[in-house]
Amino acid sequence: MNAALLPDLPSYLNGGFQPLAEAKVSAMDRGFIFGDGAYEVLPVYGRRLFRFDEHMDRLERSLAKLRIASPLLRAQWLDVARQLIAKVDAENQLVYLQVTRGVAMRAHVMPQDIAPTLFAYASPFAGVAEEVRHHGVACVTARDFRWERGDIKSTSLLGNVLARQISADQGAAETIMLRDGFVTEASSSNVWIVKEGALLGPPRSEQVLEGIRVELLRELCEEEGIGYNLRPISEAELVAADEIILSSAGREILAVTTLDHQAVGHGALHGKPGPVYARLYEAYQRAKKIQLT
Repeated sequence: MNAALLPDLPSYLNGGFQPLAEAKVSAMDRGFIFGDGAYEVLPVYGRRLFRFDEHMDRLERSLAKLRIASPLLRAQWLDVARQLIAKVDAENQLVYLQVTRGVAMRAHVMPQDIAPTLFAYASPFAGVAEEVRHHGVACVTARDFRWERGDIKSTSLLGNVLARQISADQGAAETIMLRDGFVTEASSSNVWIVKEGALLGPPRSEQVLEGIRVELLRELCEEEGIGYNLRPISEAELVAADEIILSSAGREILAVTTLDHQAVGHGALHGKPGPVYARLYEAYQRAKKIQLT
């Protein structure tokens, strides 16, 4: 897309606000050359940020693992986000924050004493269409061929792009990845299964990004009296699951009703969103009203 055709959205770059189409960085920025940076996507409901501190905690963890100093204090991040939100004509939005190591001549060794590049923008957030929620979505599985530091929310996302394209080529919504016979995550979502009424997710590890909704869903399960556990999930358990659920900032939580062209679930709920998903989705909507910044 030509820069002139970008939507009329506000952005922030290294201390200044400008239209998104006018934001420019050096071709020698290590984010461009190496994907050497980290990012976050923050949901906004009613012009207020959802789980802001949790997102910032994760950004700070990612930056620390990359040995990049955070360029702003948390209060400054909040001010930038709020100014961007105020410039967008939409109640619900997504705020994208990105920090790269900065500009330097190309060399694999991390350069010292260069200023990080900070970029952010806000855009309207329509969410998942109600018809899609009603029917659920299709997913496919694939081998997890990405690098093994999935715990870092890095801008180096080529593996995720290739994984997502596998499902796009088949008209599916997401690719659920498997490593050594066990579920890791999807290309841009965390993955959950329901077994005997309990919500199960892969354990925390360097191969799985700790999604903000991992802790949120634990809280919601506690409120709803739903069992919750993080443990290894085999491919066989995924295929035989009573329900499969995706979670992410953009999808919130979303039922998977078809996996590899086969209906998910059993009995009357075969191929339909299940009861645990329905309860957690409603609980999620309640949480959105009270956990805002």
